[in-house]
Amino acid sequence: MTNFQKLSETEMEVMQIIWTSDHPITSSELLDIFAQQKGKEWKGQTIATFLARLVEKGVLTSIKQGRANIYKPRMSPEEYRRQEAKSVLETLYEGSVKNFLTTLYDGKELTKDEMTELRRWFTEKAGEKNG
Repeated sequence: MTNFQKLSETEMEVMQIIWTSDHPITSSELLDIFAQQKGKEWKGQTIATFLARLVEKGVLTSIKQGRANIYKPRMSPEEYRRQEAKSVLETLYEGSVKNFLTTLYDGKELTKDEMTELRRWFTEKAGEKNG
């Protein structure tokens, strides 16, 4: 996905439900879930708007089934988080993990355990890349 678009809070809420569903889901099912579990009484057009945006952003796919559409995720939550992290890294830190870590930990002392964990992670990643 080259033009990553971050999801809004509500879009993420919709995707969380879709990701946890064990089957493709309809807008009617989503309306019921939001009403019962979240106490949100949305109109059909409201959920349709969110679903259309999610399809447009490439995280959801829509399949016509009779008169209704069914929706399935195009990516897992992990894939979405990876794309979001890459986007933040590129946008705010010039693609540099070092710049990110410097910003995150500047002025904060890392514990010995944190440093060991980071070293181990970087060593493993370097081994995967070279191996």
